[in-house]
Amino acid sequence: MGDNAAGLLADPPDQLRAFIRDGRISAVPAKRARRLLLLDQVAQAFEPGRKYSEAAVDEVLKTVFDDHCTLRRFLVDEAFMSRNTAGLYWRAGGTVS
Repeated sequence: MGDNAAGLLADPPDQLRAFIRDGRISAVPAKRARRLLLLDQVAQAFEPGRKYSEAAVDEVLKTVFDDHCTLRRFLVDEAFMSRNTAGLYWRAGGTVS
């Protein structure tokens, strides 16, 4: 976790290049299809099957976007990540490579 975060968005797909500068998200796409593509890229930083504290999730998200809380909410709302009442998060969707 996090080791890959620095290079996570280093080479974004063409559809996302307008939203990423220097490996960081400069803006969240308004169109849902592009936003989902972006969230899928971000979800790659989290290992499937592993549980993360909110602080650990935030640590990774801060490396790619200033508004890490909004990004975390998008990941949960779009089912790329899930969380329980104890505040643990885990990857629930996205491309597995």
